Amino acid sequence: MTINKQKLTTASGMPYTEDENSMTAGPRGPVLLQDFILHEKMAHFNRERIPERVVHAKGSGAFGKFTVTHDITQYTKAKIFNKIGKETPMFTRFSTVGGEKGSADTERDPRGFAMKFYTEDGNWDLVGNNTPVFFIKDAKKFSDFIHTQKRDPRTNCKSATMMWDFWSLNPESLHQVTILMSDRGTPYSFRHMHGFGSHTFSLINEKGERNWVKFHFKTQQGIKNFTDAEAGLKRGTDPDWAQRDLVQSIERGDFPKWDLKIQLMSETQAAKFRWNPFDLTKVWPQGEFSLIDVGVLELNRIPDNYFADVEQAAFAPAHVVSGISYSPDKMLQGRILSYPDAQRYRLGTNYEYIPVNQCPFMVSNYQRDGAMRVDGNGGSNPNYFPNSFDNIEADAKYKEPAMALDSSLADWYDRNAEGENDHYTQPGDLYRLMDAQNKAHLIANIASSMSGIEGPRKEEIVNRQLCHWFRADLSLGIGVAKALSVDMEKAMQQMPA
Repeated sequence: MTINKQKLTTASGMPYTEDENSMTAGPRGPVLLQDFILHEKMAHFNRERIPERVVHAKGSGAFGKFTVTHDITQYTKAKIFNKIGKETPMFTRFSTVGGEKGSADTERDPRGFAMKFYTEDGNWDLVGNNTPVFFIKDAKKFSDFIHTQKRDPRTNCKSATMMWDFWSLNPESLHQVTILMSDRGTPYSFRHMHGFGSHTFSLINEKGERNWVKFHFKTQQGIKNFTDAEAGLKRGTDPDWAQRDLVQSIERGDFPKWDLKIQLMSETQAAKFRWNPFDLTKVWPQGEFSLIDVGVLELNRIPDNYFADVEQAAFAPAHVVSGISYSPDKMLQGRILSYPDAQRYRLGTNYEYIPVNQCPFMVSNYQRDGAMRVDGNGGSNPNYFPNSFDNIEADAKYKEPAMALDSSLADWYDRNAEGENDHYTQPGDLYRLMDAQNKAHLIANIASSMSGIEGPRKEEIVNRQLCHWFRADLSLGIGVAKALSVDMEKAMQQMPA
């Protein structure tokens, strides 16, 4: 069989023959400046690394499809849900949150669960985690929180002191910290964990009626977690375990699947609900807002090139489609701005024209120019609106109904004011739902992490955090205090009334 060989060329298409030896003045002489190929190779190599993500730096990704199994058209006009049996192509990226690109897949850390659905009304990005809540409820705290998960500016080491100091001063973190310190903080693999949109979003139907919604993706593979000891062992023996597991499962045809379910809350219910339904540190009780079946997500293809699709994938909660919209969730409002801004910094202003991010359907707007604009840049068409020359128009049917506001006063409202400051009931309820083994693992994991607190403020930070555990559940607080060998009488005396 004859194989048509390709010429070795530069990126500009110029064929060349010598790719291994530099041009020199004689066999042992110095390298000549005119060796253009040497410069091309080294210059490109020096620029191969784009800035890693500030958070979610290390991740894995796969293509797949979403299939509608149940009719929810009474709640939303989003075309992705408009017909039972409809399939929509999509891409998912899993990740750890706090670590760098070279960190281990089994670190105790939340897992990112980001999805991009290529719908005929544009790309819908649902950018969530494997937990239904988060550490904070206001985006103004986000950079401070993430700094505590990174490296100490003096030692350049991870610091338990920074983490627990922040958490102890922000009791709203307690719910997510409880999940993180349980075995759910070290999932066995990406396939064996649930995914959540986490934020409250909204669904809008053809009548313009709005319902608040939370998205849940339930793994069909079943929940499976590492213990702390197992996760530690895997960090040392195979730090890329989750990536390897995802690739190998798809390659052998064992396609991972998740069931999409939603919770719905009417605007009337939200206005009367006993806590802020847009608070990202709290869940909606499923006994009051039951899960509604929607469809199935399946991952069935690993990208041919990791960098092209996984590293360059860009997700933004701002990317919703007609029939799906935002809510007054303070964290979501902050992410609407910050995520596209981060992608423009990391990938460039035209990041949405990178194939993995590109909408496969017609895109019409007046954005032009910028680095790496390689799609024709609008050709000779006008770059302003309105104009007298093209046929692009705004379609009124996509106009979103107005969102009712609860005030006309702008102020820096305290997110932990009266009525917003119960940070203990839900973490306590979660602890009380655990069996004896999971309670023991939670206490041991908390104690192991808190034992790393150092410095002159160690006792203050430990006791402040112990107060939060006591307030969530007395037996939980006692268990952690004993595991840390803390003076119980002294700790109880410092607990607020």
